[in-house]
Amino acid sequence: MTRVKRGNVARRRRKKVLKLAKGFQGSQSNLFRTAKQQVLKALRYSYVGRKNKKRDYRRLWITRINAAANLHNKTYSDFIHSLKKSSIALNRKMLAQLAVIDIQVFALLIKLSS
Repeated sequence: MTRVKRGNVARRRRKKVLKLAKGFQGSQSNLFRTAKQQVLKALRYSYVGRKNKKRDYRRLWITRINAAANLHNKTYSDFIHSLKKSSIALNRKMLAQLAVIDIQVFALLIKLSS
């Protein structure tokens, strides 16, 4: 059997992994074997992080809406329920933006939904 020299292919593969591992601490950014393990772990973390980001933003929006609704003596759940009853279709992201940026419009929404 003839000898196969994987010069270009292997070098490219290693450089790709080491490029992804740039900024890792210690040997995890320099040694290929440890870098490969850490890159796989980092990619797994980033996948989970993308899912958690959606969760975290929704929690933030709900907190902001609740704080703004409490200023008008209304709870978050009552406010959302009254919005649905009065068929005002605004998502939580937009409601949170209004609560932070334009409090007068938010107050108007609370009056309309009551």
